[in-house]
Amino acid sequence: MKEIYYTPHLELRLRLRSINHNIPKRIYLEAQERYYDVATQKLIAVKRLKYKEKVRELAVTYEERENEVRIITIHPLKEHQKVARLESGRWQKYEKRQK
Repeated sequence: MKEIYYTPHLELRLRLRSINHNIPKRIYLEAQERYYDVATQKLIAVKRLKYKEKVRELAVTYEERENEVRIITIHPLKEHQKVARLESGRWQKYEKRQK
């Protein structure tokens, strides 16, 4: 299994958004959907979780390297946000390769 690292930017976002520290790793490992973001050339993992007393989709942006995963940021998705990115072609379905 690849080592999972959090960037300083992610650590800041966790504090600012009051998100539990283990949530980004959980989203990466248990994602219900994965996308490739054409605009940023990064990977996106999405999972529905409880956030601020509501069940919502949370997304982490990450990079996969040979021996590691670097989670860059996390944010709750607004209801229309994912649909808009898929319809515009910015996000494309991505199949995670198992190693």
